[in-house]
Amino acid sequence: MRLFFSFLIVFMISGFSYAAELTIGLIPEQNVFKQMKKYKPLGDYIEKKTELKIKFIVLPRYGNIIESFEKKHMDGAFWGSFTGAMAIKKLGIRPIARPVNPDGNSTYTGYIFVHKYSVIDSVDRMRHSIIAFVDKATTAGYVYPVAYLREHGVADIKSFFKEFYFTGSHDAAIYAVLNKEAEIGCAKNTIFDKLALEDPRVKEDLKIIATSPAVPSNGLAMKNNIAADIKKRLQKVLLEMDGDPEGKEVLKEFGAIKFVETTENDYAPVFDLARKAGIDLKNYNYKNE
Repeated sequence: MRLFFSFLIVFMISGFSYAAELTIGLIPEQNVFKQMKKYKPLGDYIEKKTELKIKFIVLPRYGNIIESFEKKHMDGAFWGSFTGAMAIKKLGIRPIARPVNPDGNSTYTGYIFVHKYSVIDSVDRMRHSIIAFVDKATTAGYVYPVAYLREHGVADIKSFFKEFYFTGSHDAAIYAVLNKEAEIGCAKNTIFDKLALEDPRVKEDLKIIATSPAVPSNGLAMKNNIAADIKKRLQKVLLEMDGDPEGKEVLKEFGAIKFVETTENDYAPVFDLARKAGIDLKNYNYKNE
């Protein structure tokens, strides 16, 4: 009996320690410093409301998020739509909430764009050009463009394009075309539109030639084995932020008007795009080779 209680005490202490700090991964949709600046106030707010310590880790690139998630023993992450879809299939993670953008959407689309003076306006005119993708583990920055190209008869991008490369972030892909380092670029509309407000050249010098179906915004999803009450506390704080004056200020700084509940079903459009791109999510080689 004494041994049982000793074990129980150790278990409770270790369980409390686990619950007291949550490590959350962030994908590099923008540069590392911008990502941390965006998420830190949100983490501080969650800590204050839940008494759970939040530790953010900004991953250096999309393509190692699955390995990093396990290697660094993360408890959750703000997954992109494609990395989230992959994690659902590979790791069994559970989505709980995602932000609603200032335009009222909790989704985003992928853009394929060119310089305004480019003659490229269709897939046929893309042949032997240079295209800048973001990362093989992004919906807007790779999966959608590949699905789009396959639907227009392009099965092998290596032979179709003169060159293709990966920029590592959406803003870098946009500037690759803006600075004429690539003829075609791919990025998510939220980053494109945000940069257009900051840099007039984005709106003035680039033109969008294709737009993807809507997919879920970067959402928080947690390991399946995280205690249910912990997930509920996190979800409750996020979903109720817009009803709290302090929460509204944090949301404004974060670039959202509120959070909404998210489930696996919301990733159906991503699963469909992956299928059209010829990608098996469970066995996908998402290294940028």
